[in-house]
Amino acid sequence: MRRRRGPHLPTRPTWRCQACGIAWPCSTAKLRLLAEYRDDRAALLDRLTALRDRAAIQLDGAPTANLDDRFVTWAHPR
Repeated sequence: MRRRRGPHLPTRPTWRCQACGIAWPCSTAKLRLLAEYRDDRAALLDRLTALRDRAAIQLDGAPTANLDDRFVTWAHPR
C-alpha cells in the first residue's frame, strides 16, 4: 500500500516542498504549474517571478539572480 503524500507546495521560510522535501518548485510542482497555466505562460512567469522575490527575502536575502533558474527560467517556452 502506498502512503499518500500532501500537495507539492512550498514550506516557508525554507522553500522546500511539503510533500517530497526537495527545493521547491520540485518536478511535480513544475508539471502541475505548467498544466495549470497551459494557456497563459505569461501569467505563470509573473507568478513565479513574484514567488522568487518572496523567496529571496526569506532565504536570507539571496540575490534574485541566484534563484532565477530554480523559480523562473525553467518555465520559459522552448
